[in-house]
Amino acid sequence: MDVTVEVVGEGTEDVSVDADATYADLCRAVGYSPHEVTALVDGSPVPDDRAVDASRVKVLRLIKGG
Repeated sequence: MDVTVEVVGEGTEDVSVDADATYADLCRAVGYSPHEVTALVDGSPVPDDRAVDASRVKVLRLIKGG
């Protein structure tokens, strides 16, 4: 499954994940632990263990170092 992932404030990339991938898997595919980000579909957060069912996802970093 191909998914367009926008990491808020960092850019967009196209990612290929298995058909049974979860949103946690998708977050890992763009380089983040599911503990440091949340996935948003149509502006609403989705559970990490839910199967990916959207073609466009936003990933919002919850913690940013500095």
